[in-house]
Amino acid sequence: MYVSSNRVIIDLSAIRHNLNQVRAIIGSGVSIMGIVKSDAYGHGLVEVADFLVKEGVQYLGVAHVEEAMALRESGIRVPVFLLCGFNGRDDAVSIIKNDIIPVVYDIERARILNEECLREGKGTDICIKMDTGMGRLGVMMEDVPWFFKKISSFGSLRLRGIMSHLSSADEDDRSFTSEQINRFKKIVDELRREGFKLDMNTLSNSAGIMKYREADFDIVRPGIMLYGGLPDPDFIPPVELRPAMKLAGRVLQIKGLPPGHPVGYGRSYTTKDKERIAVISCGYGDGIPRSLSNRGQVLIRGMRYHLVGRVSMNITVARIGEGSDIKVGDEAVFLGAQGDDMITGDEMARWANTISYEIFCSIGSGKSREYVI
Repeated sequence: MYVSSNRVIIDLSAIRHNLNQVRAIIGSGVSIMGIVKSDAYGHGLVEVADFLVKEGVQYLGVAHVEEAMALRESGIRVPVFLLCGFNGRDDAVSIIKNDIIPVVYDIERARILNEECLREGKGTDICIKMDTGMGRLGVMMEDVPWFFKKISSFGSLRLRGIMSHLSSADEDDRSFTSEQINRFKKIVDELRREGFKLDMNTLSNSAGIMKYREADFDIVRPGIMLYGGLPDPDFIPPVELRPAMKLAGRVLQIKGLPPGHPVGYGRSYTTKDKERIAVISCGYGDGIPRSLSNRGQVLIRGMRYHLVGRVSMNITVARIGEGSDIKVGDEAVFLGAQGDDMITGDEMARWANTISYEIFCSIGSGKSREYVI
């Protein structure tokens, strides 16, 4: 198998630091669900999940059954929440046999799950997904009384909690998020009065953790902040977060170009004077957004250099000064630290007009990763 000379390095000590920042914010009495869906945002599903469990995280959150099964097959035994629910009977059987906790938002799927529980002779814990304003998965507020009455008729399903998701907790305007929190609390209080135990209620994501103590409830769900990213590139965190991912390539060639010489596909950059460039072994095939063309930066020998020309699949070009001592083979860092400087996922996201979630997933997922601690 071909192995690239480019390196994706994951600093587990940064994840530990960020986890401890979560703990410092929420205090005692609130549990943590480490979100490791989508290959732990590109950082490695099993590797990160195993590390978080060793660091004392009580729950893990994934999107799909396949991710949950990968955790179980690796020997991880803590409760795993299935955040996007499940599809059919095969998924239901996997959930029951492996003690996975699905979120439920559809009566037909609940019925299937209950039927398979009866066949297996075993009950299962579930969490109900409620739409408090996100407008995606979840039972609509006006349907909640009917839905819970129906769920209660399925004797093999143990309702452990309510889940919802904050859509706008990163925004300065707090009004909509406060309304979501109030809706969530109202439903939880009503159901507890009706006799439901509900000890796994969870609402708060990374932005909620950093801004809304009233949204903690029983479990908080840090995702992007575990990996050192922000809910939005302009979000101001109340604690120091340390980026965990690094992407480094190598300088392949250094050359001088005359005035008026084009660089890269489509001639989107043309030299104005004599210019010296470094050709680097990373491109959009390595997860660097093509939108960083003529906008992004790279660290070489601890100094920042601007990218010129279009980012191509395996190669990116940086403009370097005539006096630079850069040599072929030097490390070129597109994401992460080098020397006293650092390019963060949020900085890259700002250049690319996206969010660090996408940066991390694009760079890390499906790649060979190195882990340091």
